[in-house]
Amino acid sequence: MKRLFDIVFSATALLLFSPFFILICVLILFSGKGGIFFRQVRVGQNNKDFKIFKFRTMKPDAEKAGQLTVGMKDNRITKVGYYLRKFKMDEVPQLINVFIGEMSVVGPRPEVRKYVNIYTPEQMKVLSVRPGITDFASLKYFNENEVLGKSTNPEKTYIEEVMVEKLAINMEYINNPSLLTDLKVIAKTIFRIFGF
Repeated sequence: MKRLFDIVFSATALLLFSPFFILICVLILFSGKGGIFFRQVRVGQNNKDFKIFKFRTMKPDAEKAGQLTVGMKDNRITKVGYYLRKFKMDEVPQLINVFIGEMSVVGPRPEVRKYVNIYTPEQMKVLSVRPGITDFASLKYFNENEVLGKSTNPEKTYIEEVMVEKLAINMEYINNPSLLTDLKVIAKTIFRIFGF
């Protein structure tokens, strides 16, 4: 049921919002050098790497300065990228990942290999399911960039505090799966994005 829901939801969303996506693509093209999409290697189900789709929100080669984004005023973020990130629109292309089976609409957010390599054996269990576009952990840390921006050592804060709590939340989710829970997460995500 979950996979069927993912296929129907992603296909419908991609079709309905395609005119809006085209507008975003045009804005990104005019925002400076670089492509429309940013593809980054993340770790998916069964500890397998895959490339996640995002709308490009940063200047070319920005990742060389680090994989964590610290604050919304990170000077690597483009003007268009600022608003895409603010309203989480940069994540929308991941519907493609969902449609082809690499991700789910709801599930633990996929992490980069650098941080997965320091998971404990218990935390590795989060890789037993498809990663998702949104989840309860993402809702709790909706403004994660701002949290890290206030830290004197953002990476240390992420590894020792943020990542640990997010994984604990994700473990609770995968231990109690249900379609109703997924619908609840989707609804909460939409309300949070639009400030309801």
